[in-house]
Formats: sequence, structure tokens, C-alpha cells
Amino acid sequence: MREKEKKRFLLRLDPRLYRVLEKWAQDELRSVNAQIEFLLKEAAKKAGRWKDEAPPEEGREP
Repeated sequence: MREKEKKRFLLRLDPRLYRVLEKWAQDELRSVNAQIEFLLKEAAKKAGRWKDEAPPEEGREP
């Protein structure tokens, strides 16, 4: 996988939650996908699970 590629997966959401995310994303000039990624990263940082440095890619030396 190239460095800039992102993992793709299907996400099923409650329609009401999607509408909330859609409006929120519009308010912040982001796509819904970018808004979800932003919110998940913020939650991971707040929980102490997101480190600034990325781990080395699997199968490669550090």
C-alpha cells in the first residue's frame, strides 16, 4: 500500500447520525468522510491512543 493511500471500508450509520455529520461537515467546509476521520482522530488523541509519529510500515525496517 502506498503511503498516501487510506484504508477503505464500509460504514453503516443511522440516517439521523449521518444527517448530523453531514451538516457538521458543511459547517466546517469538509466532506462527510473527512469530518468522520477528523472526529475519530480527535477521539483517539483524547484517549491517548494516537501518537504523532506513525509506526513503520509492516514488513519494513524502521
